Amino acid sequence: MKFLDEAKIFVKSGDGGPGCVGFRREKFIEFGGPDGGDGGRGGDVIVECATGLNTLIDFRYRQHFKAARGGHGMGQNRSGAKGADVVVRVPVGTQILDASKEHVVADMAEPGQRIVLAKGGDGGFGNAHYKTSTNRAPRKFTPGWQGSERWLWLRLKLIADVGLVGLPNAGKSTLLAALTRARPKIAAYPFTTLHPNLGVAGTDGEELILADIPGLIEGAHQGAGLGTRFLGHVERCPVLLHLVDGTFEDVALSWRTVRRELKAYGAGLARKPEIVALNKCDALTPEAIAEKRLALAQARFGRRAREKQDEIAVISGVAGTGLTALVRRLHAVARANPRARSAMPPYRGARAKKKTGKKASAGARTRTKSLRAAGITAS
Repeated sequence: MKFLDEAKIFVKSGDGGPGCVGFRREKFIEFGGPDGGDGGRGGDVIVECATGLNTLIDFRYRQHFKAARGGHGMGQNRSGAKGADVVVRVPVGTQILDASKEHVVADMAEPGQRIVLAKGGDGGFGNAHYKTSTNRAPRKFTPGWQGSERWLWLRLKLIADVGLVGLPNAGKSTLLAALTRARPKIAAYPFTTLHPNLGVAGTDGEELILADIPGLIEGAHQGAGLGTRFLGHVERCPVLLHLVDGTFEDVALSWRTVRRELKAYGAGLARKPEIVALNKCDALTPEAIAEKRLALAQARFGRRAREKQDEIAVISGVAGTGLTALVRRLHAVARANPRARSAMPPYRGARAKKKTGKKASAGARTRTKSLRAAGITAS
């Protein structure tokens, strides 16, 4: 299955059905009166967070989602049928953005979460609605209200516990294959990994989800290599595993290069808990391992390098050296730091007055009006 982490879609809710002009005509009933029913409400466009999906490839073949319109009102005070809803199923971790990509409409981070993206239009009134004591036979009706429509962007950010980062050929895919049953492409040339890969590592009866992303090079935030686009998939990870190729001459420079790209990307990646691992130690002598481990500790901890150098993990994805201790350490750090579920600030809006006794701010009121105008509600 091809990996796709961004897609543009068009959503349109159903229009409301028109009301009916009708009069009751039955035998032996001289003055039947108006009995035209109201139109049915249009269908909603709902997005649902579904398990079992890990790509947006389905939206390459279908970009338009339109709900059904409401049914016409009928005589005998029968209301029209409600239009059928359209449910858009997206993977866990999908963000929904507006057409400008500047505002997050919804963050689908929990399985089963449902959001109404476009609310269906209300049905029109039939002539029975306008009956009064002075207007006994109204012939007035209203058409249904139109539904809402808009273009949206879907952006997938994988939900994982550990994000693997490092330079190309640092051994990230090899480590993922050694710890999990994932089978990413592995080769002896840079940028073998062209899209993120997920794997589940298990130890001591617990599971750990690892996300492997393409390697970073100097200038990635300016578009060099594959850029920093895929760093969005590790934004939600509570811990980063930074792999450094032990066969590289200057391991401290390798670590600093990736750290600069993480800082330039932003989104709090540079502040996340980080475990640094010296990889490919099977190709090094004990003296070289000690020397490069100390160099990494000096770059990572500065003056406390000698007392902190034991925190630099020494592993080998090929030989399996140090992997069990590394996974247990990752488990401990991941448990202590919950995942960053949402990049969207908590919405208080109209509830602010009820909870705090204060009026909602002007910004909250404006946001509430814009959401209602777009027909966006949580179901």
